[in-house]
Amino acid sequence: MFRSYVLPWLVWVFYRLWTATWRVRLIESPGLQEAKERGERLIFAHWHGTELHIVPLVRPYRIATMTSTSKDGQLIDFTIRKFGGATSKGSSTRGGIGALKGLVRLIVQQDYRGSMAVDGPKGPLHMVKPGVFELSRLAGARIVPMGSAASSAIVFEKSWNKASLPKPFSRVVVCF
Repeated sequence: MFRSYVLPWLVWVFYRLWTATWRVRLIESPGLQEAKERGERLIFAHWHGTELHIVPLVRPYRIATMTSTSKDGQLIDFTIRKFGGATSKGSSTRGGIGALKGLVRLIVQQDYRGSMAVDGPKGPLHMVKPGVFELSRLAGARIVPMGSAASSAIVFEKSWNKASLPKPFSRVVVCF
């Protein structure tokens, strides 16, 4: 019960308070601004490890993404939904095709913008896998590279993706 019901709420409240202290600067390319004005379908492509930088952007950018069916994946799934985003659950080892189809539906039928860590579900880090190109083809969406950096962050060195969590009161820059 604790892991299923209480922990997700605790994680969301903690993360929400933590991110409220960040000073975020968004840099949008003219191409992105034009694509948004024309209502084009978009997929934001980023590296693994930067997800925690961009979760607060799911509402203003109307983002949908795939989340893992693992226990940890369910925590981020809950957090993304509470921030106003949408998710499709699955991974390369469990329900990946269904998750990809679900994400395509969210982009095409519900006008979400997709988001995908392009270096695959398990790495290697910073090597683009074909999933983002398949998603782009199926959804008829433009791929928009996205990067982020924080002035000060906690890096989880033991995680395979070296996840980074900006510290409170950090400057966070997200560039499209």
